[in-house]
Amino acid sequence: MSTAREQPIFSTRAHVFQIDPATKRNWIPAGKHALTVSYFYDATRNVYRIISIGGAKAIINSTVTPNMTFTKTSQKFGQWADSRANTVYGLGFASEQHLTQFAEKFQEVKEAARLAREKSQDGGELTSPALGLAAHQVPPSPLVSANGPGDEKLFRSQSADVPGPAERERLKKMLSEGSVGEVQWEAEFFALQDSNNKLAGALREANAAAAQWRQQLEAQRAEAERLRQRVAELEAQAATEQPSASEKEGSQALEQLEALVQTKDQEIQTLKNQTGGPREAVDATEREETQHKVQDLETRNAELEHQLRATERSLEEARAERERARAEVGRAAQLLDVRLFELSELREGLARLAEGTP
Repeated sequence: MSTAREQPIFSTRAHVFQIDPATKRNWIPAGKHALTVSYFYDATRNVYRIISIGGAKAIINSTVTPNMTFTKTSQKFGQWADSRANTVYGLGFASEQHLTQFAEKFQEVKEAARLAREKSQDGGELTSPALGLAAHQVPPSPLVSANGPGDEKLFRSQSADVPGPAERERLKKMLSEGSVGEVQWEAEFFALQDSNNKLAGALREANAAAAQWRQQLEAQRAEAERLRQRVAELEAQAATEQPSASEKEGSQALEQLEALVQTKDQEIQTLKNQTGGPREAVDATEREETQHKVQDLETRNAELEHQLRATERSLEEARAERERARAEVGRAAQLLDVRLFELSELREGLARLAEGTP
């Protein structure tokens, strides 16, 4: 077929389907991707065709006749029956606007085909009805212009005979069954699309949760490391304080003070025993000196007792401080155990999430 004889007058992109010849219910896709679908006008034969090329063969080679009907079965899907090819063609468009444009062009081409048939039957002068079509002119498709003489047979049509009533009923039935199959296919498509959207949303939520868990895991690791360092510091401090220098000094001072008190008590008792003897044997001066010594010893004894009580208080405070340090170490160790347990739970959760993510 030469490009001078047959030229595209309108082209669009759509997914091409054919009715299953076995079931007459389901659609069979012509390919995974959208194809170029064009209206062609053959000026020599004065006929119109709908042609779509896929690979090295014609997926659609349908001659438009006045009795054909293009039916919109959804917002983006339309179909028509071709009795010569004994099939029903379906087109899935990217938008409702593309479907409307194709349907309007189908009506124009169908009307032009009717006028061409009437003029042919009347024997009048044949003119090119394609010149009056409000077509979207596009450059010839490479798939069309590349066809050589050997491919010309793909675009030759049979005579545009009007089918009989029985044929029309059969085509109506095929069209109805094709509509049902297309609705089922579209419902399955939307169900799969909805399921895919839900899975994508769940995957995004899982990724967000995993990112949050990773942040919590890093925070828990930092907190556990800080607590581990604090426990080590407290344990080192408690180890250095166990026999602390202040406590040792306090104990030694306490022992010395107790020994000194005992010594002074003995001296006082001795002096008292001496003053309690026969008065005639003791001189009055010696008694006074002895009394002064007793008073001095009692004053010194009171001071020593005061120092002893102060030393005991210091010792008790040192012991209390050591107990507080031990309690703080215990609390820190418990908190560290809790953090380590939470850390292990986070690790298990991340492992389960990693196993469940595709």
